[in-house]
Amino acid sequence: MLEQIVERMQQELAAKSFDGSLKFDCGDDGVIVLRDGTASTEDQDTDCTIRMTLDNLVKLLTGKLNPMTGVMTGKLKVSGDMGVAMKLGKLLG
Repeated sequence: MLEQIVERMQQELAAKSFDGSLKFDCGDDGVIVLRDGTASTEDQDTDCTIRMTLDNLVKLLTGKLNPMTGVMTGKLKVSGDMGVAMKLGKLLG
């Protein structure tokens, strides 16, 4: 499942620019790191980390979970540079 998400993100990154580095931390299910126009499952330090379940990541990427609602309800936990997290909307939109 994670590899399919990485492939989709890689396609989006090829079409749109994304400055900064961001990690989706899905706990035991793994991580997805966006950095320098690439998406990978290799864990590394990033400017911003968003912690959530894999299920909520899928909902976020398919538009079934609003990012602000996710943060306010505790489904998404953001740490680090909030500006990088805000740029994610341009990438996914």
